[in-house]
Amino acid sequence: MTDRTSEQTQTMEPDGIDESTEQELSIETVAAQRDDYLDQLQRSRADFQNYKRRTEQEMFTARARLTSGVLRDVLPVLDDLQRATAALPEEQRVTPWGEGVSAIARKFLGVLERYGVTPIDAVGEPFNPARHEAVATDPGSTQNVVVEVFQPGYTQGDTTLRAAIVKVGDPVEMQA
Repeated sequence: MTDRTSEQTQTMEPDGIDESTEQELSIETVAAQRDDYLDQLQRSRADFQNYKRRTEQEMFTARARLTSGVLRDVLPVLDDLQRATAALPEEQRVTPWGEGVSAIARKFLGVLERYGVTPIDAVGEPFNPARHEAVATDPGSTQNVVVEVFQPGYTQGDTTLRAAIVKVGDPVEMQA
């Protein structure tokens, strides 16, 4: 019996915990730390993915805002070119200068179309304050249809770059 008592005293730690119990506690502690680190890593990875997605969206939005601002600024130039071609006398439209101005206007409109800019088709359409700005009305009309366009409007996708300046009135009846 004395051998047993000496064995027990050898394997017992001073605080009364044996080595196997201490190893189990150490393994559990390491496993808990591992799980904590794994959780932190997964959260950090998710945070980074969210950050990356958010910055990409912010860059896309900033680029779209800048592009639409530039496009709004060049629309008056297109208006001037279109007015210049419309004001050309018929005999000058066939001259090289007249054809050149018309070609420039078409090319300019083509560049805008590549950026998704399209004119608003307004005549005969129901009045929409998001796409049309009414500056005149037919007297005695219900004012629910665009009857004349004074300045064309343009959209880029779902965004109205500039509302069409229009006259509203009753729909024009078609003659049979």
